Amino acid sequence: MKHLPKHLQPRWRYLAVAIESWPDADIGRRAFQRELWYAGQNLLGDPGSAAADLRVMRFALGEGSGGAIVRARRGEVDAARAAIACVDEVDGEPVGLRVSGVSGSVDAASESYLGDPAGSLTQEEVAFAGAEHPARSRDGAVDMAAPAGWIGATVRDLE
Repeated sequence: MKHLPKHLQPRWRYLAVAIESWPDADIGRRAFQRELWYAGQNLLGDPGSAAADLRVMRFALGEGSGGAIVRARRGEVDAARAAIACVDEVDGEPVGLRVSGVSGSVDAASESYLGDPAGSLTQEEVAFAGAEHPARSRDGAVDMAAPAGWIGATVRDLE
């Protein structure tokens, strides 16, 4: 089978997506891809979802932060951004997604917009409500393990 001429080949844009979740969240690439497809289908409908053709090219999540590279057709970047914004949980775990930038190649999107998504992570004990709790600090944000679940705070909240 012959290849299509260059002017007929599909053009792609790659969206760098920063991901935030609780430190103990266990989210995989397949689950993220499935939620992205559902969000695209629910928001854009079948024809719009097929036109955007959202696909996760790279995915990394560890200790509550990470990133993904999502492929979309050129001309459908706004629809892809809207579908990504509709994802608020993956496998029952709440997530926060932010499109950091758009590029013409996977490597350029990864290097320019994601860099090191994990940041600097430290573990320590913090005093909250008269008791010591284990906490994880990352770039000014603190995730504290409480009996009822995780509590998100900033360093200033704990001073």
